[in-house]
Amino acid sequence: MPYVEAFCQRLGIRYPIIQAPMAGVATPALAAAVTNAGGVGSLGLGTSGVDKAREQIRATRELTSGPINANFFCHRPAVRDETGEAAWLEHLAPRFAEFGAQPPSALREIYQSFVGHTAMLEMLLEERPAVVSFHFGLPGEAVVQRLREAGCLTLACVTTIGEAAQAERQGVDALVAQGVEAGGHRGVFEPEQDDAMGMLALVRCLSVRTQLPVIAAGGIMDGFGIDGALRLGASAVQLGTAFILCPESAADEAYRYHLKSDAAKHTRLTRAISGRPARGLANRLHEIPDARVTADYPVVYDAAKALHAAASAQGNHDFAAHWAGQGASMVRELSAAQLVSALADEWQQARAS
Repeated sequence: MPYVEAFCQRLGIRYPIIQAPMAGVATPALAAAVTNAGGVGSLGLGTSGVDKAREQIRATRELTSGPINANFFCHRPAVRDETGEAAWLEHLAPRFAEFGAQPPSALREIYQSFVGHTAMLEMLLEERPAVVSFHFGLPGEAVVQRLREAGCLTLACVTTIGEAAQAERQGVDALVAQGVEAGGHRGVFEPEQDDAMGMLALVRCLSVRTQLPVIAAGGIMDGFGIDGALRLGASAVQLGTAFILCPESAADEAYRYHLKSDAAKHTRLTRAISGRPARGLANRLHEIPDARVTADYPVVYDAAKALHAAASAQGNHDFAAHWAGQGASMVRELSAAQLVSALADEWQQARAS
């Protein structure tokens, strides 16, 4: 597969394997271990300020000299609606009351978009990670061009053919084709979008429509899944859920426990945790119909985090955001290096069969 070999050569990696950014779970230790094992490790920096993002990049560089991927959120600013936000808090109030707690008096826009974030861009132009990737949208053609001129390979997460066309027009270097099977937040540019293409269909559609490398994401858990995606035209794959149980990840004990339980057989999409569609292990927030969500991303997430804090303080994890993809029941408890090695061996077996 010359397109796979070309992508690996471009980044100087042995295997076409990218560890998904996973903000809150990925760590410098995890990213560095994946890179040192022959893939590309990633940092989810969409929830970080400039100083924290720089610290994470530098901490990873202390552990590896290979390529790392710095990922950022390009979501639209929240549309603030005091009435809707108050209604959402009122809807959640009985759940807070179960733990003797009150909902916040008001909600905050807890994450700043990378779009228009000049200070974050300047930090990246100084630090120059090998890869910079975008989720929830695009930062603008001028920003993409400046990052490319600084030597950064730019990736855009896309979920539809239309989003891919927008990303290509902005000049990105490669497309992360995220299927609806993927764990965590859907990378949809508009949260109201209801197209839900699977990874296999999306990868194939894009591979015949673009000259850009396509990176398959969603439901891939082993080397046989990697082989299938590459045979459909992907130049590489991105795996997230597969790495959650690695000791280098920041997943807490409750997250690991549930991912190893029968709960991993049941993942669902919901907007009730953050305000944007995201797939995870079903919890009590998944019981709320999306139509009841009356506030925007990321202010909805502020409420969910407060509710989880109140519940977890009493040992209850019914409201935790345990993101996971549809292949979660295949997760393995291995170190990052062992997992990359296993994935590579399985891929070679699949190629030979």
